[in-house]
Amino acid sequence: MDATGAGDVFAAAFILALAATLPGGAAEAAALAACFAAASVERAGLEPLPLRTEIERRYASTDGQQRRGTVHVSVVIAVANQKGGVGKTTTAVSIAAGAAARGLRVLLIDADPQANSSSALGVRPDAGAGLYEVLIEDRPLAEVVVATETPGLWLAPTTSALAGAEVELVTSMAREYRMRRVLEPVRAAHDLLLIDCPPSLGLLTVNALAGADEVIVPVQCEYLALEGLGQLAHTIELVRANLNPPLRLRGVLLTMFDARTNLGRQVQDQVRRHFDSTFETVIPRSVRLAEAPSHGVPIQLYDPLSAGALAYERLVDELLAQLRETASASAAAGPVGVGHRAGAHTGEADGGS
Repeated sequence: MDATGAGDVFAAAFILALAATLPGGAAEAAALAACFAAASVERAGLEPLPLRTEIERRYASTDGQQRRGTVHVSVVIAVANQKGGVGKTTTAVSIAAGAAARGLRVLLIDADPQANSSSALGVRPDAGAGLYEVLIEDRPLAEVVVATETPGLWLAPTTSALAGAEVELVTSMAREYRMRRVLEPVRAAHDLLLIDCPPSLGLLTVNALAGADEVIVPVQCEYLALEGLGQLAHTIELVRANLNPPLRLRGVLLTMFDARTNLGRQVQDQVRRHFDSTFETVIPRSVRLAEAPSHGVPIQLYDPLSAGALAYERLVDELLAQLRETASASAAAGPVGVGHRAGAHTGEADGGS
């Protein structure tokens, strides 16, 4: 209650926005209500609230379509590494949850037959239709997507049936482009789409790379994890040359880092020397990160103050800052393809692994 009426406007708009059951929940309702309240202040002839410019920038686009979040293009990122146990699923789930908490509409696609991403978000494997029905039986992806406990985060779950997809895709027409085809109808509805790839370089991973704009590669800070990194970089180059020319390596992410060991520091130095796109953020080894999936929630909900949660929060901030830079560079340079950054390093190895 004030002279401008902004308090009344905010309250009414907030209640209406909640009644509309926006995907972002209370946070998105508050953002929209704040925009209306700021407008009422301006109409009263007072100095506009600083929040209004940011809210309008987030919700209004030049083509008349609504876009939420601060990333103005829909980006598909595959989280891939053919080696298991490197924190791939934890990375995919944590980035998805962190981006959703920042107001983005996020879709996580569980493309691993082990269904770890589904379990980590509290969705029981084999509870219904999943990615197998989408890739093999041509079921629309939107029909299998489910909401999660994190507002703004949706999941395309998988079931154990996906294990047979590798064999069934062999005889399919345009088998490498199945993932790209099923993602196209849902891209416009999300700011960020993350694909949790299986720990292999089979057809499911190739499908994910052929349908993605960018790749994030988690690498455990141990010597054996380095051996397959050169092979994965070569696979990315093959996919780029033959299936998906705009594909870019967004970055290598160092995980399970133990600062007490010389090996961890040596692995970090080698990765940074060979891959200039390595993220500044390093994910520490953390028991809490390992515990979170058993509770069916991301680390941000399980223990938001743990070292692992804080590290992934820093990673999300770093990633979104890079995506904003990419979007700005692409807009300035013209239509050069989603995920392409003029003059950016692609992160290929300088030789060896």
